[in-house]
Amino acid sequence: MKTRRSERLVDMVYYLAHHPHELITLGFFTERYQSAKSSISEDLGIVKKTFMDRGIGLIETVPGATGGVRFIPMMKTSDALLVGEDLAAAIANPERILTGGFIFLTDLLSRPSVLNRIGRMIASRYAKENVTAVVTVASKGIPIAEATAQYLSVPFVMVRRESKITEGSTVSINYPSYRTNRVEKMEVTKRALKKGDRVIIIDDFLNGGGTMQGMQILAEEFGAKVVGNCVLCELHRPDEKQLGQIESIVRITDLDEQEKRVQTTLGSFFDHYKAEGLSE
Repeated sequence: MKTRRSERLVDMVYYLAHHPHELITLGFFTERYQSAKSSISEDLGIVKKTFMDRGIGLIETVPGATGGVRFIPMMKTSDALLVGEDLAAAIANPERILTGGFIFLTDLLSRPSVLNRIGRMIASRYAKENVTAVVTVASKGIPIAEATAQYLSVPFVMVRRESKITEGSTVSINYPSYRTNRVEKMEVTKRALKKGDRVIIIDDFLNGGGTMQGMQILAEEFGAKVVGNCVLCELHRPDEKQLGQIESIVRITDLDEQEKRVQTTLGSFFDHYKAEGLSE
C-alpha cells in the first residue's frame, strides 16, 4: 500500500535514527513505502537538510548499484559544550568526594538521559574514524561504552580482571597499576577482537592511566588499532609519550579530601571536538 509523504518522513526518520551507521539501499525504502525512487530521494533530501540544520547528524549518500544512504549521528559544538559543562558542574559537588581521593559517579552513570547525551557526544567525536569496536573494562565505564557503541552501531567489548568460564578461551596481559604500585592482570575473550579492528577505549575515571594502558596492550595483542582513548573524568594525567593522547570530558583541577573541596573544568575532549564537530 502506497504511503503519503508525511507518513513516510515520520517512519523514515524513526528507522534511520534506530539504525545509525548502517548502509540502507534506496530499494529498501521504495519497497517499504511502495513509492518511486524519485519520491524517496526527495524525502531523503528533506531529512538530510533538517538533520543538518538541527545538528542531529549527517545523511551520507553512497553512490552505485550497491549504494544507499547512511545516518551518522552528530552533535553540534554548542550542545556538546553544554553536556560537558553540566557534567563538570555536577562532578564539582563536594559531597561526591570519597575516601581515597575518588569521586562518586554512580548516580550520573545510572541515568539513561545522561548516558544518552554522553554516548552520542563521544560517537560524534569519533564518527569519521571507522570504529569497529568500543573497549572498556568491567567497571562504571560499561554504561558509557554501551551508549557510545549503540550510536556507532558497533560491538562493545568488556575486559575483565578475572576470568569467567562463560568467556571461553581468553587473552590475558599484566599491566602496571600506577595508583597501587602493583602489577595487575586483565583479560578478554579471544573472540572479542580481530586483526585490523579499529577501536576506541573508554573508561569512567583516569587516575594514573594503568587501566587505559592495559586495554591498549590488549588491543595490540589482537593486532587492532586504537583510534581513540576517552574518559569521563580525569584526576591525574599520565605521560602522553607512554600512553598516547587520552581525552577527558571533565578534568578535576583541585581535589582536597580533608577540606571537602573539588574544582573541575572541561577536559581535553573539547579541544578536538570544536574543530571536528558540526558547526553552529
